Amino acid sequence: MRKLVFEKSEYPTIGVELELGLVDSQSMELTSRINDLLYQLPPDVKERVKPELMQCCVEINTSICHDVKAVDAELTRLVHTVQSVADNMGIRLWWGATHPFSMWQDQRVTPSERYEDLVMLLQEMARRLITFGLHVHIGVDSGDKAVMICDRIMQHLPTLLALTCSSPFWEGRDTGLFSYRSKIMEGLPTAGLPSLMRNWSEYTWLINHLVDTGFINTIREIWWDVRPHHRFGTVEVRICDMPGSLDDVLAVTALIQCLVKSLSDEIDEGTYQHDCHPMIVRQNKWRACRFGNQAPLVNSFTFEVETVGDIVRRMIRELEPTSRELGCWEYLQRNQKIADGEGWAYRQRRMQDQSCAREMVDQLTWNSRISDS
Repeated sequence: MRKLVFEKSEYPTIGVELELGLVDSQSMELTSRINDLLYQLPPDVKERVKPELMQCCVEINTSICHDVKAVDAELTRLVHTVQSVADNMGIRLWWGATHPFSMWQDQRVTPSERYEDLVMLLQEMARRLITFGLHVHIGVDSGDKAVMICDRIMQHLPTLLALTCSSPFWEGRDTGLFSYRSKIMEGLPTAGLPSLMRNWSEYTWLINHLVDTGFINTIREIWWDVRPHHRFGTVEVRICDMPGSLDDVLAVTALIQCLVKSLSDEIDEGTYQHDCHPMIVRQNKWRACRFGNQAPLVNSFTFEVETVGDIVRRMIRELEPTSRELGCWEYLQRNQKIADGEGWAYRQRRMQDQSCAREMVDQLTWNSRISDS
């Protein structure tokens, strides 16, 4: 059996991946022009930008950052440059987890052996992945701890989804959900909430058997809502929709860094693992998907129903010492504003009701710092 080596990180470093849609500036439809965009980017930016499965998506990645302030500075620079180049090409960047009216059948797969194998394996389930998410990596100091954190952070994943819901529309219709992206992702055989694992050995065993039996081609085909990443030495949180602004991205990044650091400290201190029933997590994830930041979520300790606003308020209070240690207190506090505010799915619906889908896309692709407009 092959050995997976976890490249540990001694500090809770941050890596952020933004998946943004490429939109034609005239029609406001998705456009498969990632290769054209990459060709035009300056070399220092191109190394941080890459294609995804579909050519209508651009992925912008930070380097390994020490704190959220460094993430802020790097993403501001990268997004500004990518958008400037895209503007000259008649392309906008779409900050939402699904496009409101483009059809998945019209999008083109990025030519590569890996993606072609993926489409061959998953067929229409792969071709329907016209979604855009936020992935946040936080450094962890051992594989065993990464697996334990993935288990312990699961109860918080629905709250993270509720804060970021931005995909109410699909192919020109209102789905009635606030995160349709999460339902599309769950159509994949290795997506959704992770399997229960107790240590790195069990994770290694599972991955090896999935590969050996041909269920997956590589470890990169594990798309759980949270997963260990052995090459980066991180816990990767993948449940989030793409928020509609960079400010919200940074706030959620701060919350995730604080959560991972806090859970890591608890493990070091010998805290007993509270059993959170998987059905409670699934129920809360569904409610977050359905109702966004207005979701009634069940407290896994008391089994009482709480608002997202109250949950976030408690999390911020409990995580304040950690956030001050990590230097992200100001970013963390913004999550309360997100929890109590309109939410991006609400905002998309309101803007579409006031004008039309095309005008809504036009407004939400102008400025990555949009917050209260």
